[in-house]
Amino acid sequence: MTSIVNEHGSGVRPPIRQGRLGGPSRRFDRRITAFRDDLAAAELAGTVIAARYAEGVALRSISPVTMLHRHPDSAAVAVSAVLFGEEFVIYDVIDGWAWGKCSHDGYVGWIRSAALAAKGSVVVTHVIGAPEAPVFAAPDIKSSVVSILPLNARIAATGTIGAFATIADGFVHNRHLCSIGDAANDPVAMALNFIGTPYVWGGRTRDGIDCSGLTQAVLHACGLPCPRDSDQQAEAFVAIDDEERRRGDLVIFPGHVGILADAETLIHATAHWMMTVVEPLAAATQRLSATGFCRPPLDVGRPLVRPNEPR
Repeated sequence: MTSIVNEHGSGVRPPIRQGRLGGPSRRFDRRITAFRDDLAAAELAGTVIAARYAEGVALRSISPVTMLHRHPDSAAVAVSAVLFGEEFVIYDVIDGWAWGKCSHDGYVGWIRSAALAAKGSVVVTHVIGAPEAPVFAAPDIKSSVVSILPLNARIAATGTIGAFATIADGFVHNRHLCSIGDAANDPVAMALNFIGTPYVWGGRTRDGIDCSGLTQAVLHACGLPCPRDSDQQAEAFVAIDDEERRRGDLVIFPGHVGILADAETLIHATAHWMMTVVEPLAAATQRLSATGFCRPPLDVGRPLVRPNEPR
């Protein structure tokens, strides 16, 4: 195991310790449980069997978007993405890759360690509330753009100059920001901002997004906690009857999810069209039924859930 070197030049090494199993090992969802055969998070000691257990080290992402991979290989499947300012807890570092979990949804995977840095004294003050937000080199909309931050990226503003918040790397216009604790109130309106976004497995931004990444992104933007995958989202919220469906409800197919613009219209990121689209719910249902994903009518094979009514 190697160490992470942050922008200040200091190394971060997750402490390793031995553990003892206090009872039978149970089955866990490996997507959100930090354990491998050779290593597990220290909090799982006594619950799962592993050769070693590591204390987690909480770092923060310093890249606008970094993909989270299933294996420490840039060619491996990307299972999700980590956004600027989000916390990532690491348990292992190997050859420039960090293994750990996302603090916002518990998702586990490998991320390039160069995209992470120590949290230090950084205090998040705002989140990006626009679909995308340019970071300007100066507090002037005519200045050069240093980078583009995605919806839900978390920033630490150290001051303001006119209509701009000052951050470590530049300046962000106030109209693109929401204060911590403040949030949008219409996930459907947020979802409509993603129309035409390319379909990218594991994506969570307007550069590329998948079906559950879309629903998670828009719900997070509205201050609603939401897990990463469609089956987890089905379990997280209260199921409703088909005849009660309305704007903002999630329609969850096996392996797919979308959000209702109204009772008959679905917004979803779909591999069929390879982008985020708005289409009649009946058309999406018929197509998915033909491919074996589900069977009509709506109440067969999948639930409808209401995100603002968690279990």
